[in-house]
Amino acid sequence: MRVVLINGSPHKGGCTYTALAEVAGALNHADVDTEIFHIGIKPISGCTACLKCRETGRCNIDDTVNDFLDLAESADGFVFGSPVHYAAASGAITSFMDRAFYAQMGGLFAYKPAAAVVSCRRAGATATFDQINRYFTIANMPIVSSQYWNMVHGAKPEDVRQDLEGMQTMRTLGRNMAWLLKSIEVGRKAGIQLPELETPVRTNFIR
Repeated sequence: MRVVLINGSPHKGGCTYTALAEVAGALNHADVDTEIFHIGIKPISGCTACLKCRETGRCNIDDTVNDFLDLAESADGFVFGSPVHYAAASGAITSFMDRAFYAQMGGLFAYKPAAAVVSCRRAGATATFDQINRYFTIANMPIVSSQYWNMVHGAKPEDVRQDLEGMQTMRTLGRNMAWLLKSIEVGRKAGIQLPELETPVRTNFIR
């Protein structure tokens, strides 16, 4: 089993990474492989609504989004991490997730557990946490919870490590993710089938 953790911060080894690394450590301790994917600092375009992804399953803008989608093919679960920017997820990870999820709507994310992790100095974490979770609830993904909302506080990695409750929340999240992944695997081996997906029905409110 393998979980990909996405670092949506411009800082590769900053506060968001510190939180994700704590989750990854708990997953590794439970014999789940992990990979932390940093989206990088190059500009990430928003979705241009060209709909080419409906034909290929990949975004027509060939950048880090497609690199991630290639990794996601073999992943069993995901953790998306972001710093708080103006009480919201970073602009980079917002564009990243818009395009990744639109390219794979109803595709490779379905029925794979996911979790959001948020890092902030002081406030705005719950709004960001809610924002990221909305991607999962539109893609048939089970959401993994912890003992508290998945957030850490601090202006730098050393501060985050002193957030003992936040760090414990990250470890609990990793253990819960591992438990759910193993439960799904047991069910699969027992012959329990995934739910049948209906063809999506699109209803416009103005006719």
